[in-house]
Amino acid sequence: MGSRLTGYLFCALAMIGVGSTVVASKLIAHGLPPFSATALRFAIAFPILMAMMRLTGERWPRLRRREAWLLVAQSGCGSVGYTVLLLSGMRLASATDAGVIAGSLPAVAALVAVLALRERPGAMTIAAVALATIGVVVCTLRADAAAAGARPASLAASSLLGDLLVLAAVFCEGFFILLNKRLQTPVSPLQMSTLMSGIGLALSLVPALFEHPWNPAGIDRSALAGVVYYALVPTVGGFLLWFAGAARIAGAQASAFTAFVPVSAAAFAALVLHESVGPAQWSAMGCVLAAVALIAFEGARRE
Repeated sequence: MGSRLTGYLFCALAMIGVGSTVVASKLIAHGLPPFSATALRFAIAFPILMAMMRLTGERWPRLRRREAWLLVAQSGCGSVGYTVLLLSGMRLASATDAGVIAGSLPAVAALVAVLALRERPGAMTIAAVALATIGVVVCTLRADAAAAGARPASLAASSLLGDLLVLAAVFCEGFFILLNKRLQTPVSPLQMSTLMSGIGLALSLVPALFEHPWNPAGIDRSALAGVVYYALVPTVGGFLLWFAGAARIAGAQASAFTAFVPVSAAAFAALVLHESVGPAQWSAMGCVLAAVALIAFEGARRE
């Protein structure tokens, strides 16, 4: 019981951190190229995680070749793909659009759990995912309609491309948060976080070299601050929390906690961008809490 509840808490905190990346990405997108920002993110996070492994005495896991390639694919999807696609999309899409599309993450993650992990979620978990998805749609529906009415026709094509890039980022995140459950070799949360950061740095470094050279005098300080935040909170902290939490619960249950992403994004937008939180957002938060309660109830029945 205690381990499962700890898993719920860790997954919720990790997804709250992921939600904050929407605001951080908005700060980064117009100040740094996407691969350069991604490489810098992991260049900051990887040494910290390596130092933590050294302090705790953890060693690299002995993985089979298939497992090693699985981790490369996982890092390519989430560590690099999610960041690059989200940053690229945020250059073209509005923050409102990004919040709407992020609301599809619970359904995408549940689909990954069923197709890739071959899990059979219980009725309560299915209901929780549905309720969480309804909540995030309610959270963003009114704002999306307002944005659609205010958007100039000349920006429609670029906005559509931005929306598609953010949607692709959501699919990458759906695979990233659950693919490690296919591993047979035990890998600790710290080992997994370090591997994801190291592989992410390796995959993003070469493409970053082909982006335009940095001009230190012209780098946006808010973009750099966004990258540092991204590296320390959603990467170091978020990776550790998610992998520790997901190891304690089923993939389909973990997928429901991704509903915290758009709710968290709305909260951070209110705090950082001073946007108001209306009745729709409060209703969505209620749906998310109800979804978490259903997951907890089903977990208690299974024990």
